[in-house]
Amino acid sequence: MAGLSFCGNNVTKNAYSVDTGMLNNGCFVDALNLVPHVFLLFITFPILFIGWGSQSSKVQIHHNTWLHFPGHNLRWILTFTLLFVHVCEIAEGIMDTNHLHLFMPAFMGFIAATTSVVYYHNIETSNFPKLLLALFIYWVLAFITKSIKLWKFAEYGVGVLHLRFCITALLVVLYGLLMAVEINVIRVRRYVFFANPQKVKPPEDLQDLGVRFLQPFVNLLSKATYWWMNPLIIGAHKRPIELKKIGKLPIAMRALTNYLKLKDAYEDQRVKKAPSIWRSMYRAFGRPILLSSTFRYLADLLGFAGPLCIYGIVEHLNKKGLNRGTSLSEVYFMSSNELLQNTSVLAVLLFLALVLQRTFLQASYYVTIETGINLRGALLAMIYNKILRLSTSNMSMGEMTLGQINNLVAIETNQLMWFLFLCPNLWAMPVQIVMGVILLYYLLGTSALIGASVIVLLAPVQYLIATKLADTQKSTLDQSTERLKKTTEILKGIKLLKLYAWENIFCDSVEDTRGKELTSLRTFALYTSMSSETHTHLRSLHLHGYLCVCVCVCPIISCPIHSVQKLGEFLQSDEIGDDSWRNGDMPVSLEACKKHPGATKAINRKQPLLYQMDNYEQPARRPLRPNETEDVAVKVNGGFFTWGSNLSTLSDINICIPTGQLTMIVGQVGCGKSSLLLAMLGEMQTLSGKVYWSNCFETDGSFEETRSKNRYSVGYATQKSWLLNATVEDNITFGSPFNKQRYKTVIDACSLQPDVDLLPFGDQTEIGERGINLSGGQRQRICVARALYQNTNIVFLDDPFSALDIHLSDHLMQEGILKFLQDDKRTVVLVTHKLQYLIHADWIIAMKDGSVLREGTLKDIQTHDVELYEHWKTLMNRQDQELEKDTEIDNCQTALERKTLRRAFYSREAKNQVDDDEEEEEEEEEEDDNMSTTTSRRSKIPWRLLKHSVMVAIDYWLAEWTANVNGTAGLPDSYYVPVFIILCGAGIALCLITSLTVEFLGLSAATNLHHNLLNKIIHAPIRFFDVTPLGQILNRFSADTNIIDQHIPPTLESLTRSTLLCLSAIGVIAFVTPSFLIALIPLAVSFYFIQKYFRVASKDLQDLDDSTQLPLLCHFSETAEGLTTIRAFRHESRFKQKMLELTDTNNTAYLFLSAANRWLEVRTDYLGAVIVLTAAVASIWSSGKSLPSSMVGLGLTYALTVTNYLNWVVRNLADLEVQMAAVKKVNSFLSTESENYEGSMGKLNTLPHQITKLEIKIQDLGKSSLSLAFFNMVDVFEGRIIIDGIDICKLPLQTLRSRLSIILQDPVLFSGSIRFNLDPERTCTDDRLWEALEIAQLKNMVKALSGGLDAVVTEGGENFSVGQRQLFCLARAFVRKSSILIMDEATASIDMATENVLQKVVMTAFADRTVVTIAHRVHTILEADLVIVMKRGNILEMDKPETLLENEDGMFASFVRADM
Repeated sequence: MAGLSFCGNNVTKNAYSVDTGMLNNGCFVDALNLVPHVFLLFITFPILFIGWGSQSSKVQIHHNTWLHFPGHNLRWILTFTLLFVHVCEIAEGIMDTNHLHLFMPAFMGFIAATTSVVYYHNIETSNFPKLLLALFIYWVLAFITKSIKLWKFAEYGVGVLHLRFCITALLVVLYGLLMAVEINVIRVRRYVFFANPQKVKPPEDLQDLGVRFLQPFVNLLSKATYWWMNPLIIGAHKRPIELKKIGKLPIAMRALTNYLKLKDAYEDQRVKKAPSIWRSMYRAFGRPILLSSTFRYLADLLGFAGPLCIYGIVEHLNKKGLNRGTSLSEVYFMSSNELLQNTSVLAVLLFLALVLQRTFLQASYYVTIETGINLRGALLAMIYNKILRLSTSNMSMGEMTLGQINNLVAIETNQLMWFLFLCPNLWAMPVQIVMGVILLYYLLGTSALIGASVIVLLAPVQYLIATKLADTQKSTLDQSTERLKKTTEILKGIKLLKLYAWENIFCDSVEDTRGKELTSLRTFALYTSMSSETHTHLRSLHLHGYLCVCVCVCPIISCPIHSVQKLGEFLQSDEIGDDSWRNGDMPVSLEACKKHPGATKAINRKQPLLYQMDNYEQPARRPLRPNETEDVAVKVNGGFFTWGSNLSTLSDINICIPTGQLTMIVGQVGCGKSSLLLAMLGEMQTLSGKVYWSNCFETDGSFEETRSKNRYSVGYATQKSWLLNATVEDNITFGSPFNKQRYKTVIDACSLQPDVDLLPFGDQTEIGERGINLSGGQRQRICVARALYQNTNIVFLDDPFSALDIHLSDHLMQEGILKFLQDDKRTVVLVTHKLQYLIHADWIIAMKDGSVLREGTLKDIQTHDVELYEHWKTLMNRQDQELEKDTEIDNCQTALERKTLRRAFYSREAKNQVDDDEEEEEEEEEEDDNMSTTTSRRSKIPWRLLKHSVMVAIDYWLAEWTANVNGTAGLPDSYYVPVFIILCGAGIALCLITSLTVEFLGLSAATNLHHNLLNKIIHAPIRFFDVTPLGQILNRFSADTNIIDQHIPPTLESLTRSTLLCLSAIGVIAFVTPSFLIALIPLAVSFYFIQKYFRVASKDLQDLDDSTQLPLLCHFSETAEGLTTIRAFRHESRFKQKMLELTDTNNTAYLFLSAANRWLEVRTDYLGAVIVLTAAVASIWSSGKSLPSSMVGLGLTYALTVTNYLNWVVRNLADLEVQMAAVKKVNSFLSTESENYEGSMGKLNTLPHQITKLEIKIQDLGKSSLSLAFFNMVDVFEGRIIIDGIDICKLPLQTLRSRLSIILQDPVLFSGSIRFNLDPERTCTDDRLWEALEIAQLKNMVKALSGGLDAVVTEGGENFSVGQRQLFCLARAFVRKSSILIMDEATASIDMATENVLQKVVMTAFADRTVVTIAHRVHTILEADLVIVMKRGNILEMDKPETLLENEDGMFASFVRADM
């Protein structure tokens, strides 16, 4: 052989002859075909190397020049097709090696096509279209040369039966299409042949360098392989991924964009009929779902190419040389069939089919996930909008609880998102099954139909299991919601539970619910195992995989149906007020919005539109109407208001609130004072009557100055303080611009400076649910400061003094209300029980039983209602000059409050430091902990190995059997059948056993963890709750417990299964073709690096996803809690903006996480494809050496499964790493120390009721601490407390606490019935309960409720006023009839009259018992037998009141004198 020459080696013949004309020499035509390729390489290489060598790094970083030319995606698809056709051409040419001209041009064409796409990409990213001219010329030349070749083929009678003709025809079509694409770019961009080229800017998102999510903007190859993610994922190894690194979302994916889409679709339906969420979702997000389904179909059809190629390889290994082609003029022309009978070609086709199938599959996943995330963002915005308009009565009447709203946000939206992820599977399933059955029938004949009928028969069983799964899932969800609700109540009222020794009752109640939840989880595990059981054994080709999808899908469909139903109900629930001005009826509505762009609604004060129009059209002073004075800010006419039922809560209200003056509302507990404020704010439902608001307050200043005051908003401080999870400063400024002078004045007026000084970061310290736990008084003062700081004309203060001692109250009254607000000429409405302030009021409204008793100035009431005035006077005398007599005592309380705060901080700071130090040690310990949980699970790995060995054995036996049928060994079938049946039976049994052991072991670990956690937390000392934010503890019980229950067991199961499957597959391949092991080394190395980089990045992104989800959920719940405040201030749009930002941040993290998962899967899938290719090549090579073709088939079938399982190994590893963090967090709480419940002596039968001796010294002792000391809740450093000769420190806590009673300052009620709240132990008779209610002045009110003692108490007692809750707490203490009763400021939220009655009753009811009263008001304790006067934790005086009064210089005597 004389070397390889271009036209072949046969020189003697006319290979180089051109006698019949140039173009009639095939070799010359092929040489002509080389010209365009060489031309392109000559032109583009210099440009690529010189022009972009210097720039490439720049292009990478600044993506602000990127854009796509017209026909971008089509060009990439055509180029890839072109490359594939070139590969076929090369293969066809190589089959006849003598002729270089048959494959040399094809090879150059391959290189040129690759260069063209690289060149195009560089031009596109630098936006320099003029250079595209080179490509245009190339396509034209290539098109012409290929057309000549095709024409010559046709002339010589080479037709469709010949492969080379088909390839050439395809190439002509492809070059023609690419030429058309190029002409289109010239037409649109006019970069050449036109006078004015069009300037095009890159997309808006890319000009903003904050957008880092580039999937929509990169080219097709990068899109398919997630190449743009490389820097992020590899960089994560050096530096953790932070929020800054993942940037912002592209505009099309932001929550606002998608919300508008969904809302339009939803509102459009309103016109015709009741809107359906399903239809809206389809209209807003239908197109991407269709695109994704198309990808899915393509992937599924390509999926069948794998088995067919393997079938071809096995078939043709034994039969050499079938259909030969024809020879024309020395050149051999191959037929199309012959190419497909070549095993090497089939191996390459198998590889390409796998790569394509996997690419389409990942594209389908990505599109659905992106759509799912967009849908979730839109739904969250929709829910939030609705929350802002929810009617208050829904919340207070318990129709809509915080728990339900949290569920909607955290669970239902995610269910719908997951549903979208699985949509393509739904449509794809029928196609897969039908195609599978057809294919099997083609291969196996009628026996395939028998197999299919088994599947059909099993379908009802599967369906039954699936419906059961859905039911169990629903009940699990309900049980866990219930358990969380109970846990939350326990944590909120933990102090009370400890003082009353009720921990175990409540703990048992949670354990009870937990038991039901675990039963549901076990049932779920059982059904899951059964369903996986049935389809493990439908192992025909790969149909079994599709059936397993069916089963998973059924519960997945039923969940979203349930979720959509809940969402629909929520979106249809009652809204507040009318939104008349939003429809743009009034000229000034825009001005109102200037302060808050995009405000949702105007002031929904039930005012007739006409009346408002009047006001707005004449900004000058309008003529006064009859019965209306110029200086009325708010006026209610004939108002009947209700909280949802048709019974009016407030009836016949006719009042005026004078502008710029101080109005006070007074009255007994529960007479409707707070409701009146809410009715004026439009929060209650109006049965009849009107509320008028004066629209513009004329002041001496100019009109502009007036307008700067935000006339639509009202500064409102609720009775139950509401704080944001933000810094102290943010809580006070509440979105208004920061004004240092004003801020300082407000802080001083509310005496907050000393408290702020104590905080570790001053007013930049985070407070609220996730921050520091402040005392009631501090929270209330921050809320009042917020109302004062806002620049509003009207300020409503709802009992701002209830949690403050007299000294702070007086300071707030003088500095804050009388000075700061009145100087500002602001209208103030103040609800209060402190009658001594009535003298400052400009206008007084007295209320009784939901209607107005009297209104007027104090003078009016003095002249017109002497009786009421006298009644007030007696009460006022008692209260009047309390400031002097109480300053001493109160300084002590505030100082104590502050000390507690400081103590909480230092312990917290110390805790944080310790945490940092311990973290390293912890990590080592944690690993042991995690191992201990995992080892219990490892015990089942032997079972797994056994199961997988049986599975492999079944397949091996089948291969042997097949070989025997085809071969000549001639063993009868009866030899193979029994063994096959036995193996299958063993496999089925082992599958069920392994699946169940894993699930049940996981659940038993989860049971223990939750049980220990609950017991540790509930028995922890009270200081633990002072330093640990409630949100953090709740997270352990909600999110972390959920992960341990429902995620870790299946992840572990999946991890062991996929690892063993991969190992068994590689084992089988190595057994069949040992040479495969050589190729395995580089593959293993690359796999190691892929998983190493991915796991780090995945963990960071999962953490980001978790950490951005928490603020979002908190924002929803804090909005729902503070609805009235947000609406009064008119800050809806600001809160909405924040919600959109939080949603986008969370969605960005989640998008990156799913893109990282795709990055991994594409890479492991391609690795899997390479494994299949190497296995195929190895088996083709060794086929000559006595390897039966059935074994080749076995090896290749196993190689195909590897692609499925490789990425699951890595994903499960990464998931498990993240999920184990939950175990870690729970473990960190298990090391909390418990209180000493045992004591050092046994149980006592009685604890008689006299304190005979007190010798005690406790650090930081204030009055409330002293009361806690009786219950052994404060550490005693020195001395002892002795009751009846027994040192209480030696008593078991249960015994001690069950014999004492205490009434706390903050009222705590639990959801349930009134009976449960008074007597959770169920030990008292009804008579005793009624008696207690009578003592507490509640009997008549409870009798009026439906159900009496069994009337419902909603979460936190929200359906009663604060004063009524306090009275219930009194009743609770009376029910106990214990020997010692401690009253700690028990009457702070109660009006004077009720308090007087109570004092008398307590004196008579507890005449024979020890009562310890802690009080600010001296008159309440003059009847006492012994008085202790304390100051700053020290006892100053202690004796009988009479004795103390005799000592005229004494402290007590001076208090009493001041009180006369």
